[in-house]
Amino acid sequence: MNAETINNDVVITNQPDFELSHIFDCGQCFRFERTADNEYTGTAFGKTVTASKQNDKIILRSTSMEDFKNIWYNYLDLGRDYTSIKKELSSGGDKVMEKAVRYGGGIRILNQELWETLISFIISASNNIPRIKKIIGLLCSSFGEPHEYMGKIYYSFPSPERIAALELDELSVIRAGFRDKYILECARGVADGRIDLDALKKADTAAAKKELMKLYGVGNKVSDCILLFGMGRFDSFPVDVWIKRIMEYCYFGSEQQSIKTISEFAAERYGRLGGIAQQYLFFYARECRIGVHNGG
Repeated sequence: MNAETINNDVVITNQPDFELSHIFDCGQCFRFERTADNEYTGTAFGKTVTASKQNDKIILRSTSMEDFKNIWYNYLDLGRDYTSIKKELSSGGDKVMEKAVRYGGGIRILNQELWETLISFIISASNNIPRIKKIIGLLCSSFGEPHEYMGKIYYSFPSPERIAALELDELSVIRAGFRDKYILECARGVADGRIDLDALKKADTAAAKKELMKLYGVGNKVSDCILLFGMGRFDSFPVDVWIKRIMEYCYFGSEQQSIKTISEFAAERYGRLGGIAQQYLFFYARECRIGVHNGG
């Protein structure tokens, strides 16, 4: 990979396995929106960027090399060899995964901020992606810090302390319904130290999952999403209704299986790369409408 500054943009070349739609349309984050053909704009770590791709060039518009090195390089997971990951996952005659990595070959797992990921996936429970994005957008515009980017105002994700200072009725402006109390309780726990995010990051996957599931609004699937998307635990394989149907269709002859059976199968089949495998499967199934998945 090469990166250089050209006319206030950071231009990246020689970066394989990178497609914007694969990364931002696979359900792992909720603050990037398609703003033009092969172009997405979003905010992370208090900074906003527009990313586009032209042939083999990835362009991060109106950003500095300092921000690229300090934020976007790691956020976009540009230092990881996904070519080797795809080879490993599709080895051993797994025809399903061979097809999945071809369809979603540009996926990268974003390195998101844990606090934002925790709240985002609490909001995601029993919800659809457009509504999740709307709620998170209202949360940020109502309580986040504003900043200007390319002539428009964007908002950071509000801190735990900012949300913890609210009353429940004040939080109702985001229209999250019953999730309001989960968000507020979580924010207050982080703000007063009862929930130690740094300790979670240091714990092994099983211990971190156990602690996450003690939180209001965090069940099995949500905890696995937080582990994967907020902590980079690639051995975590989130199973929702769609992944369950996809796995049943692709590996169990469409016969219904328990979530436990599917999780155990994924752990055995994909091991330490289960979370990345899940993203390839999700994207492949959505694109090909496999397992009656409709992307909702």
